[in-house]
Amino acid sequence: MADNQKNNQNNSNNKMSYEEAGRKGGEKTAQNHDKEFFQEIGEKGGKATSQNHDKEFYQEIGEKGGKANRENRENNNS
Repeated sequence: MADNQKNNQNNSNNKMSYEEAGRKGGEKTAQNHDKEFFQEIGEKGGKATSQNHDKEFYQEIGEKGGKANRENRENNNS
């Protein structure tokens, strides 16, 4: 009960937060589906993304990922 009160602490009328609903939904989905399900939806999402975005989009997210990795390495080596 303490967890439930904590999760609903900032919500009026004890409504579930979006974060809590997403977490519970993700846990239930993981219980009901196997690895192949997630691979399939990932592939569909990748295809849709590639149809909706151009080369510059991928360059931009690649640069962001590279920068984040570089910063993580630098922070871990300090």
